Amino acid sequence: MRVLLINTSERMGGAAIAASRLMEALKNHGIKAKLLVRDKQTDQITVVPLKHSWLLVWKFVWERIVIWSANGFRKRNLFAVDIANTGTDITSLPEFQQADVIHLHWVNQGMLSLHNLEKILASGKPLVWTMHDMWPCTGICHHANQCDYYRTMCHNCPYIGGGRREHDLAYRIFVKKRSLYAHHRIHFVTPSHWLGEQAKKSALLVGQSVTVIPNPINVNLFRPHDKAAARRKCLLPEDRKLMLFGSVKITDKRKGIDYLVEACRLLAERHPELRDKLGVVTFGKYSEQLKAMLPFETYPLDFVRDDHRLVDIYNAVDLFVTPSLEENLPNTVMEAMACGTPCVGFNVGGIPEMIDHLHNGYVAAYKSADDLANGVYWILTDPGYAGLSEQAWRKAVAYYSENTVARRFIDLYNKL
Repeated sequence: MRVLLINTSERMGGAAIAASRLMEALKNHGIKAKLLVRDKQTDQITVVPLKHSWLLVWKFVWERIVIWSANGFRKRNLFAVDIANTGTDITSLPEFQQADVIHLHWVNQGMLSLHNLEKILASGKPLVWTMHDMWPCTGICHHANQCDYYRTMCHNCPYIGGGRREHDLAYRIFVKKRSLYAHHRIHFVTPSHWLGEQAKKSALLVGQSVTVIPNPINVNLFRPHDKAAARRKCLLPEDRKLMLFGSVKITDKRKGIDYLVEACRLLAERHPELRDKLGVVTFGKYSEQLKAMLPFETYPLDFVRDDHRLVDIYNAVDLFVTPSLEENLPNTVMEAMACGTPCVGFNVGGIPEMIDHLHNGYVAAYKSADDLANGVYWILTDPGYAGLSEQAWRKAVAYYSENTVARRFIDLYNKL
C-alpha cells in the first residue's frame, strides 16, 4: 500500500512533527509512505517538497492580504484564521498518482486551497484528514473558543471585523466548505476525544465519519534515562529541582506564559524555600526573555529540533508544565510522559485525556494560576514521585507508541 501524507511543513509545528512521526511509523510497518510538504527542513528522502518558486510566497501573502482587508486592515488575528483561497494543485504529481490513500494533515497558509481539495476528492482516491485543530470543521478559525456558530452556520465572526457582518468572510468560506463536503466522502480523524466531539457538532461534518486516533511517538527513542547523566549532557545543575516549559514561541499568549509567570510568583511567595531549590528550564524562541520574569533561577535553551536533544532535556527535569490555553493533543506532553516526566497542565482540549489527575500528573483548573502552582508544588513534594514517573511512562507506551497508532491507521486505510 502507498500512502501520501500532506502537511504544510515538515518539522515546524505540532502537526508537522506528528505527520513526520506517522510517516516513519507506517514505513516501519511495511507501508510505502511519503510526506508531501511546502517547507522541507531535513534531507529525509521520503519527504517530498513542492517545487519552490516566487509563486508559493505570493500565494501565502495573497491569502493574508484578503484576510487583512476583510478585517478592516487590522493585523489582529491575521494568523488566527485561514481561508484557503490559494494553493497548489498536487494531483498531477507522481507521488499523488501513485498513492492508494491520501492523508491530509495541516494544509493551510497557501499549501492547499479549497479548489485544490476539490480536485483531490474528484480523483476518487480515499481521503483521510487528521484534524490538528478545528479549521476543517469551522468557517475560517483554527480554534473557535467560546463561539459555537460553526455548529449551524458561521457568521458575525469574532475574529474578523469585530463580528459585525452577517455574510462576512467566515460565512462565505463556510458555505464553500459545506458545498464541497456535501458531495464527497472524507474520513476525518482527530487525535483527541475532545476535538472529535467538537467535530461531530459541526454542521459541516454532517454525514461524515470521525474517528479518534492519537498521534504517535517513538517510545524506543523517547524513554526514561538516568537523570544525573542527562543533566550533565544539558549543562544543567544537579542540586536543584527543575521544571520545564517550552514551545515554538515562548511569548505566544496562547501558550499561557502569563499564567506560568503568575504561578511561579505564587510558588515563591508561599514557599520561599523554593527560591534556592527550584530552577526553570525553558526552550523555544525568545526563551531568554523569561529570565527577567521569573523569581527562580532560569536556564534558557534555544528552540530544539533534534529529538535526541529533546530526550535529554525531558530526562533532565523533574516535571513539565504546559499552561497552554488552546490544545488538541500536545506532542510536548506526550514526549515528557514517554520519558517518565510527570506533567502539569490546564483542563483544556485533550490534556485531561493524557494526564490522569493525581495518577501520572496534575490537571489544573482552566486559567487558574493558583491551581497551576498547586500542581507544580504537589509533584515536586510528592513522596510517591517514582510512581508518578512510572505511570506517566506506562500511559505513553500503552496509548501513543508508534506500533499502536500505526496499526490503527493501517486498519483504517484497509477499510477505505
